[in-house]
Amino acid sequence: MDVEESADSFRDNALLKAQTLQNQLRETGIEAAVIADDSGLCVDALDGRPGVLSARYGGKDWTWEDRRRLLLDEMRDVPDERRGAVFVCYMPLIVADGQTWMSEGFAKGTITREERGVGGFGYDPIFIPEGETQTYSEMGEEKKNTMSHRHAAARALLETCGGLLY
Repeated sequence: MDVEESADSFRDNALLKAQTLQNQLRETGIEAAVIADDSGLCVDALDGRPGVLSARYGGKDWTWEDRRRLLLDEMRDVPDERRGAVFVCYMPLIVADGQTWMSEGFAKGTITREERGVGGFGYDPIFIPEGETQTYSEMGEEKKNTMSHRHAAARALLETCGGLLY
C-alpha cells in the first residue's frame, strides 16, 4: 500500500496511512483493526530536518546512501556537541468501529561524522542512540529493536489499549 504522505506531521501522516489501510480493507469486505506508523529523523542542527521528509530527503528517487551523504555533508562543520538528533514515531490503532488511539515513541541520540556498520536501514549507519557508543547498524537488529522509536511507540500503544488486543 502506497500512501502519499501529504501531511506536515508524523502524527497526521501515520493517521492517514491507518485510515487508508482500513478503507482498503473495508472495500474488500473486511472489518478489522489496523495499525500504521510514520517515523523519521529530526536533527537539531538542521532545524529538525529531514523530519517528515526523512524517506524523501534530497529527492523521491534518491537512495538511502544518497540521503545519508547529503545529511552528513550538511553537517560537515557542525561541532560534536551540536550533533543531537531524535528518531520520532507516531503509531495509530484504529479498531473496526473507528475508535482511534495514538502513541508516540522517541529515540534520542547523535549523528556520526561518517557511516558506521552494515546492518539496519535508512539512517541507522549514522545514528548513535543516547547512552551507546555504536550506531544502530553496528549494534545489530535485535539490540536496536529494544531501544528504537518504533519499539517505544508500540510499547506505549500496548500500555494504552493492550486490553483491547487480547
